[in-house]
Amino acid sequence: MTSVAGFVVMLVAVGFVTGLTTVLFGFGGGFVTVPAVYAAVGGSAGGVDAMHVAVATSTAIMVVNASSATVASARQGRLRSEYLWPIVAFIALGAALGAVAANWAPEKLLRILFVVYIAATLIDSIVRKGFLGTRDGTQDEKPLPAATSTFGGIGIGAVAGVLGVGGSVITVPLLRRRGVAMADATAMANPMSVPVAVTATVVYAIANPEMSQAGQIGYVSVVAAAALLAGSVPTIALTKRVLAGCMSDRVHAIAYLVLLAVVLIAMLVT
Repeated sequence: MTSVAGFVVMLVAVGFVTGLTTVLFGFGGGFVTVPAVYAAVGGSAGGVDAMHVAVATSTAIMVVNASSATVASARQGRLRSEYLWPIVAFIALGAALGAVAANWAPEKLLRILFVVYIAATLIDSIVRKGFLGTRDGTQDEKPLPAATSTFGGIGIGAVAGVLGVGGSVITVPLLRRRGVAMADATAMANPMSVPVAVTATVVYAIANPEMSQAGQIGYVSVVAAAALLAGSVPTIALTKRVLAGCMSDRVHAIAYLVLLAVVLIAMLVT
């Protein structure tokens, strides 16, 4: 098998995992695709701008994945306007600022920030009360404060835009601490990821890397994106029908943290 064929097969398999995590955890793809694309691009292109390409390609994947999952969640009645608006508008603004900043950031800094972000979120979700919920899955729901929907939304979008993630690792713990069930919190992470994905992808696509590789639009790798989507799109449709709602609230929350730990280890090893 040629290196190109191996590259494609590996990313299709990663796309399958991405589809699962999009539905079950609201990731949209970022925390799975960034390490995978970083490893693939770094191995095939000598590491040139590998992290920038990984982040940009991840946001492009999220446009499709998060949109597909959002439509499916809307049909199931899991989207709640009181939690989604107006925070999604401020997330979009923050994402644009974050993507512009990422274009100027050194690759090593992006990698460090990605690892620190996952580690901090993992520790915070374990140590602080609220994320794991109660053993019977019942919690009192509270609305998002105005400051969280505005300034918090800008911060979520900025971090997500810089790191090529959908912001779900901020929004899911945020909604959990407001008493929202895990299934609803992960479902609403996808529409919150859409503005991040669209805004950041446009910024990365019009970027002009000095050492752009063949098959890229700006920093976005078209080949990697196509391979990832080939695995993720059918998986999202199937998972929504078969696995959605199969876990208890507490098990769902624990599985979320386990996946974060796996991604953190993968990024440290890569």
